[in-house]
Parts: sequence; C-alpha cells; structure tokens
Amino acid sequence: QVQVVESGGGLVQHGGSLTLSCVTSGFTLDYHTIGWFRQAPGKEREGVGCISSSDNRTNYVGSVRGRFTISRDNAKNTVYLQMNSLKPEDTAVYYCAASYGLGSSRFAERNEYRNWGQGTQVTVSS
Repeated sequence: QVQVVESGGGLVQHGGSLTLSCVTSGFTLDYHTIGWFRQAPGKEREGVGCISSSDNRTNYVGSVRGRFTISRDNAKNTVYLQMNSLKPEDTAVYYCAASYGLGSSRFAERNEYRNWGQGTQVTVSS
C-alpha cells in the first residue's frame, strides 16, 4: 500500500525554525521526486519545492528560496523540509507528494503527483 505521511508541524514564532518529515512506504523512494506543497486558508495549494529522483536536485518557489531546504534519506524512506526564518505568511497546511521521475523544474505541477499525504499544520505567530 502506497503511503505518504507528513509530520512535524506546529506553532512557531516569527523567525523560528521547524523541520517537517515525509515518510513514504509502498514504493521505491529513489525513483520518485518528492514535492512539498502548502495551502493557506482561502488560497490555492502552491508548490513550495521539491527534490528530484534522478540527481537529488532541489528547486524552490521564490518566496522560500534561501530559507527552506529539502533533503532526503532514501534508506529511511524519508524526505525533510527544513524551514528557517519563518514568517506569518508561511502559515499553511503543508503536504508532501510523490511523482515518478518528475523533473525539478516542474515541481509545482500538482497534477503530476499521484500520491499525497494528509498534511500537517504549520502556524507562525507574529
């Protein structure tokens, strides 16, 4: 059974840090690009970034570049989203999703991801 499960969300102050985890099962993580998305109330789900399957290349949306870092540990079937210098506008439900072989330049194409987690809430207080 294919599963993607996020964890690590919570409440953090402006300027703080948080690390989210995405644990996968039921498929070979090495062959999949993992994307992180977020959805704030009343807004569309947006791509935050990804780490690609083929070369571990990462790509990020401009608003988080330099603050967020995605990494993966294939042995643990886990992908991480390290978030630093958090801002209130980063408040959202964060999702991870898996796509077979998706190139990093296409990380924001939601329809390319077949397997989604249930999301984890991140709240940044001002």
